[in-house]
Amino acid sequence: MNRKKTDQKGYFITGTDTEVGKTFVTFALGTFLKGKGFDVGVMKPVQCSGRDAHVLKKGLNIKDPLAMVNPYYAKEPLSPHLAFGRCGQKIDIERIIKIYRMIEGRHEITLVEGAGGLMVPITKDYFMADLIRDLGLEVIIVSRLGLGTINHTLLTIGQARSMGLAVKGIIFNTTQKGKKGIPERTNPKMIEEIGAVPILGVVPFLEKLTSSEVIKKNVSFDLKALFDRRADKTLTWQKWDKQYIWHPFTQMQDWLEEQPLVIKEGKGCYLKDTQGRIYLDGVSSLWVNVHGHRHKRIDEALRAQINKISHSTLLGLANVPSIELAKKLVEVAPQGLEKVFYSDNGSTAVEVAIKIAYQYWFNQGKKKKNKIMHLEDSYHGDTLGGVSVGGIGLFHQIYRPLTFHAIKAPSPYYYRNADQKSLSVYCKEYLKKIERLLRKHHTRLAAFVVEPLVQGAAGMIVWPRGVLKGIAALCKKYDVLLITDEVATGFGRTGKMFACQHEGVRPDLLCLAKGISAGYLPLAATLTTKEVFNGFLYDYKELKTFFHGHTYTGNPLACAAALANLDVFRKEKTLNRLQPKIKFMANELKKFYNLAHVGDIRQKGFMAGIELVKDKRTKTPFPLEQKVGIRVCQETRERGLILRPLGNVIVIMPPLSITEQELKRLLDITYLSIKHVTENESFA
Repeated sequence: MNRKKTDQKGYFITGTDTEVGKTFVTFALGTFLKGKGFDVGVMKPVQCSGRDAHVLKKGLNIKDPLAMVNPYYAKEPLSPHLAFGRCGQKIDIERIIKIYRMIEGRHEITLVEGAGGLMVPITKDYFMADLIRDLGLEVIIVSRLGLGTINHTLLTIGQARSMGLAVKGIIFNTTQKGKKGIPERTNPKMIEEIGAVPILGVVPFLEKLTSSEVIKKNVSFDLKALFDRRADKTLTWQKWDKQYIWHPFTQMQDWLEEQPLVIKEGKGCYLKDTQGRIYLDGVSSLWVNVHGHRHKRIDEALRAQINKISHSTLLGLANVPSIELAKKLVEVAPQGLEKVFYSDNGSTAVEVAIKIAYQYWFNQGKKKKNKIMHLEDSYHGDTLGGVSVGGIGLFHQIYRPLTFHAIKAPSPYYYRNADQKSLSVYCKEYLKKIERLLRKHHTRLAAFVVEPLVQGAAGMIVWPRGVLKGIAALCKKYDVLLITDEVATGFGRTGKMFACQHEGVRPDLLCLAKGISAGYLPLAATLTTKEVFNGFLYDYKELKTFFHGHTYTGNPLACAAALANLDVFRKEKTLNRLQPKIKFMANELKKFYNLAHVGDIRQKGFMAGIELVKDKRTKTPFPLEQKVGIRVCQETRERGLILRPLGNVIVIMPPLSITEQELKRLLDITYLSIKHVTENESFA
């Protein structure tokens, strides 16, 4: 085959075990490619004893310094995490990645040879497979010819795929001199068929590791299979997206005129698109990702649960993960919430709470207590029950004829409603307004539903201190059930596990979703008190059962993810480690007031909103048709950051696991993007 020009490419060469001959294969493949005219680079990131890196560098005439070819060397022939631990040397994964990028930039093709197999630990909790994934390389698996080949090779293929790695193909290495028997002749074809991977080549037994020996033995590889990469399908995926998908909260006429960003992978606080560009995930994939994408403990919990059962109904049956999760949720929730009702998203969690509150009073014969009170600018989801208690006209107004009538109360939107009043005066006056409404309507009010401390979809409206506690006291005084919708504020977003805990409030019903499964699977829960639960304990014939449920209620997979999520909170001390980052964010956000069009900055924990205004003095907002928030977020995307606005409010809600350095970059990009867009002459 004639030399084929290619873009800069890289392959990671791993083996089914340690004595399979990865260096022989790497050397033979490198020699073959150089013979075809390619500029080849090599890398052996970690090496424990031996001279593999020296042999590759010298034999392939590699000009890169040995310190780049092999940045980490230990003398003892042990697993890297042991060998380097014993010699007191710490392996810096980021350094390895940085060096690889440098080598990759110097050569057309870079061959990276691993140490051992996929599950060899480089550090205590970081494996060779993790490095492959972080380098973004396809895998070439080296296997020996002979007995045991099928089992070891298929296991390696399966492990690679289970970890999200792309297997380019198999190269067989002849490790013993002699005639080929039946296994040597038949195993490769069987592995190719069962494993559904191409055989890239078979390396004969090499007497010595030299280029002349490789050429003498006429070693060759299937270049067509090696370079057979699916063409970049981004344009195809974009076309199919426009052809088949209707996106939520999106004016599709605009969408059809754009080139959508198609996300393919994620790791930690980063997302990668189909063209390999990497972005900081500044909104936690819509407020759900807690500990970063692809967290090991949660990944492993899901794999373990899949091996048991993926779904079993809670209608007439129980399942282990839902039981264990309910117990854990009760333990971490405000004291007194003792019963858990599962559903599958934030809207349904609120729907469940509204129906429970309504039926609770109905079951007791207080049928006139059938109204729900909610706040202006509130958002509780998009089911008709959630819309009925929603207060954002842009989202909800068109559906009013389909909804039930609810009683509306003012929101504690200090920036827009204070009229020069001090925070304490405003808070007292606000609670007096709420009391007047409760006094007037309490005989017919079943419940008051609120988003505690932060009204997210309204633009990150942060409540003055004391408002939540005051509302809770008033609900108790007037015998109205308090429903707190912590779909957005729960699981550490405000700096505590739940927002209610900031002011020592225990609601009658607590709605959870989003972060409950750390952004892995749809799951929701509505927690309530034993008193409310007991309001449904009657003889079956009285028909006072709570007739509500979902097919996937208490789904074992989702519950397993949620259990792992809580386990990570505990083991990694997530809330304690979050506190310095909250303070750092607060200090950095102060700088945004220097920008000409930043009117207000609202922050509670790791939830922040930057309100952009046309005129700071008058607080005049930008007209929605100018799409200022959207344009700012488009600019952040160009700079490597994904944000999603709420009108003129730029929302910042990164994963709790984000580092201070990453957070600094996020805020710097946001600052520059706001400045670039809003101080443009077109907005004068």
